[in-house]
Amino acid sequence: MATKLGEKIRALRLEKELTLEALALRAGLSKSYLWELENRESQRPSAEKMQGLADQLGVDVSYFLDDSVDQAQEAHVDKQFFRNYSKLAPDDKERLRLILETFKRK
Repeated sequence: MATKLGEKIRALRLEKELTLEALALRAGLSKSYLWELENRESQRPSAEKMQGLADQLGVDVSYFLDDSVDQAQEAHVDKQFFRNYSKLAPDDKERLRLILETFKRK
């Protein structure tokens, strides 16, 4: 029986049109471990594994930890966007800021 965590992972994976194998590879997990996360109750992934999944699925890890939320909310996506932004090189951050400025002008 799948857990709430497993249901969330599967829903986001399917929404992003990723196979188990593709997501596992991107997140640094084995396909069988990811299947277990999606389908078995006893799995308790490490924070590192949860962060890898969150990074690949475009949400903040807090989304996976909150059982009262069924769908990723804008705040979960925004937090992950900022985490990704923080990892960019300074030149890439500047390019992204310029892109965002063009949206403000419209």
